[in-house]
Amino acid sequence: MARVQRVITAGGLKQAETAELLGVTQPRVSDLMRGRIDLFNVETLIDMLAKLGIRTKLVLQTRRKRAGVA
Repeated sequence: MARVQRVITAGGLKQAETAELLGVTQPRVSDLMRGRIDLFNVETLIDMLAKLGIRTKLVLQTRRKRAGVA
């Protein structure tokens, strides 16, 4: 979410322009800019990044066990 916010701010885009670019409503962009993370799922945020020209990469790693921990 923070990356989407930074790209929008750096681009000097108004909320209405951003909404049109992302294919969402202006109130949805407002929620995004106010950091309402509870209203967005990961897929939506990744889609928004793609529409803003940002590639994403998901890396899955197994958690390393600490010594002495069962």
